[in-house]
Amino acid sequence: MSDDLRLTVLGSATPYPDVDNPCSGYLVSGGGARVWMDAGTGTLARLRRHVGLDELDAIWISHLHADHSADLLTAYYGALYADVRLSAPIPLYGPPGIADRLAHFLTNGPSRSPIESAFAVHELHDGHRARVGPLTLTSREVAHGMPAFAVRVEDGDASLVYSGDTAPCANLTSLAQGCDVLLCEADSGQAPAEGERVHHTPEEAGDTAASARAGRLIVTHVGPFLTPLQAVERASTRFTGPVEHAVPDAVFPIG
Repeated sequence: MSDDLRLTVLGSATPYPDVDNPCSGYLVSGGGARVWMDAGTGTLARLRRHVGLDELDAIWISHLHADHSADLLTAYYGALYADVRLSAPIPLYGPPGIADRLAHFLTNGPSRSPIESAFAVHELHDGHRARVGPLTLTSREVAHGMPAFAVRVEDGDASLVYSGDTAPCANLTSLAQGCDVLLCEADSGQAPAEGERVHHTPEEAGDTAASARAGRLIVTHVGPFLTPLQAVERASTRFTGPVEHAVPDAVFPIG
C-alpha cells in the first residue's frame, strides 16, 4: 500500500449511526503512520478492517459529543481486556478533560478505571502541535459551543484539514489556508435564525473552502434533513473546485 497521505472514511453519519454508515470517524495514513481521527459510534469495527488498535500510532478527537468519541469506550476494553497487546498506551489527543470523562463513564467500583493504561492522554489547546511519525498535526480551537478543535495533518508534501464540528470561524479558515483537501462538516440544512451557531450549512462549507483556497472539498457529517447529493450540490454553488461526499469506506488520496 502507498505511503502517500490518504484519508479513509470509517463513517460520517450524525447524530446517530445509519444502518450502513457509522458516526464520524476517519483513518489518516501516511509514511507508515496511522491516526484514528474521531471515534464516533460504530467506527471502531470499521477501523479494524484496516488496522488493529495495537497498530495505531495515535488517536485524535475533535470534541466530546458521543457521535465523535463514543467508541473510545469500547476501544478501552479492547486495548486492555481482549486480544490486543499494546507495547505502550496509545497516544490520545483530545479536548481538556477527556481522561476524566472516560474514567467517569468506565469506573464501576471504588477504584478509578486505569484509563492511562490504554491511552497516553495529551490535552489539546489552540495551536497545539504534535508529531506522529512523519505526520504533523496542528490543532485550532473552533466554534461549537464547547471545547472543540479542527486539525491540519501534513506529511511535508500534502495537507488535509478536518473541521471537526464547528460554525464558520476564522480559526478554521486560517488553518485550512492552501490545504490540498478540506474535510468539512455540513450538518445544517439552514442557518438558525437565532441562537449560537455551531455548524456549517453546505453553502458555508463551500465558502470556507473558497476563502481558504483549498484544492478540494469533501463534505461530511451531513445532517439528517439533507441528502449527501444536496450537500454536494449546494456546496458547489460557492466553491468552484472539486466537491465530494465522505462516503463510508471511501479512500481519498491527499495531494
